[in-house]
Amino acid sequence: MASKKIRRRDLIQQVVQEQGGMSVGALAEMFGVSMQTIRRDLDTLCDGQALQRSHGRIELAEGRGNTPFDQRAGTNLVGKRAIASSAAALIPDGSTIFISIGSTALSVARALHRKKELTVITNNLSVAMALSEEISNRIIVPGGEIRLPDRDFVGEEVVEFFSRYRAEFAIFGTAGIDPDGRLLEFHQAEVRATYQMWRNAQKSILVIDRSKFGRLAPSVGGSLSELDTIICDRPPSDQFHHLIEPLGGRIVFAEEAE
Repeated sequence: MASKKIRRRDLIQQVVQEQGGMSVGALAEMFGVSMQTIRRDLDTLCDGQALQRSHGRIELAEGRGNTPFDQRAGTNLVGKRAIASSAAALIPDGSTIFISIGSTALSVARALHRKKELTVITNNLSVAMALSEEISNRIIVPGGEIRLPDRDFVGEEVVEFFSRYRAEFAIFGTAGIDPDGRLLEFHQAEVRATYQMWRNAQKSILVIDRSKFGRLAPSVGGSLSELDTIICDRPPSDQFHHLIEPLGGRIVFAEEAE
């Protein structure tokens, strides 16, 4: 029981660092526990200096940096450029592609800037803006409310949106990879949207950096073994060798390929 509590608190801290803040009710729903349980967790987590309470929410403490998305977009730039270059090389002019939320997916979009006549179907507003600079492209986005500061669309409406289209390629990231090879996200809505993308695409392309191996997140999605191509910056630590070896040529280490 104690280890379950510690794991939940670790996940809460990761979620807040990822999202910038979250309500007590949303956390209770995410982890399937009572609001009283979450409040006890927050009593412990807010004893430090990284997190703070604010009007029924838990947030990053002041002075903890830029918005979470911009923090992610500014990390591991060399690795993300290598991943993006490898992914873009797989996409010919005139392709129809799904592109997911996330900073690595945005890096891929920026690497596609020389491609022509793409049809881009995305719930990532930053991706849409990056690829709108090429006027031969067609950009399709869902309606609804934009989640800030990440500048993306999430929710069941997005799952339904992706269900209406078919694409040659689905390019997406993930929040973490469990030691059993399952893909992890912070919200079930993100899991369902990603699944809908790769289900409706001829080829799935996962773009990740090595830090995602072993990273925790509460919602479980698909598996590495189900994907067509995985592009990573560098090999993960030896403890994940059992995941890498069966993938064979389906996994590309972009920094080594340059």
